[in-house]
Amino acid sequence: MSAVPPSYRNHRYPVEIISHCVWLYFRFPLSFREVEELMLERGVIVSYETIRRWCVKFGQAYANSLRRRRPQPGDKWHLDEVFIKINGERKYLWRAVDQEGNVLDILVQNRRDKAAARRFFRKLLKTTGRMPRVMITDKLKSYGAAHREVMPSVEHRSHKGLNNRAENSHQPTRQRERAMKGFRSVGAAQRFLAAFSRISPHFRPSRHLMTASRYRFEMTLRFTLWNHITGNPGILAAA
Repeated sequence: MSAVPPSYRNHRYPVEIISHCVWLYFRFPLSFREVEELMLERGVIVSYETIRRWCVKFGQAYANSLRRRRPQPGDKWHLDEVFIKINGERKYLWRAVDQEGNVLDILVQNRRDKAAARRFFRKLLKTTGRMPRVMITDKLKSYGAAHREVMPSVEHRSHKGLNNRAENSHQPTRQRERAMKGFRSVGAAQRFLAAFSRISPHFRPSRHLMTASRYRFEMTLRFTLWNHITGNPGILAAA
């Protein structure tokens, strides 16, 4: 699927630097100041506040382009929710992945009741544009109540042990949450995680299932796609 790269008009820095900073921030557990330091080591002087603005402006655009280029999601969806702390208050991160572990959608909400589950289901269906064959959740009753309203024709399996796929997908988020010392607002958490959930997995193939040569080849393909969607003619050369 063709897609027009985002416009970098009126930006002082070239696309190579902008896309590289966004990649560093979403791929590794780095702060904006740490990205600033890494760029300074390469001879590029850019402030952490500028990097923050780039990540806000371009991160979601890059993530959307990656989502459009992914294959159709599988027909078995795993849904799960975990609590996250935002300014000391407990909120809930809802996540759906398919049987291959590909993230379908995420949503940060205040509750995990029937209304919250229903809202997530509808957002998930709008994002994917299709119905699953099977939906697997834990034993939270909100799932069953919302399922009967929104997706009554879909088979629903409610079992703690069957949902390890979704639970494991939360681990990178937990790592970033610790590195960032929590999120400051619901909106900031939603914006970051929406982009992070697309960009980070793109650079995390199942390395343990590949030979070294196959892994390098796969990563080359993924970097080529990244350069294409960002409009970057090549990976930033070391200064």
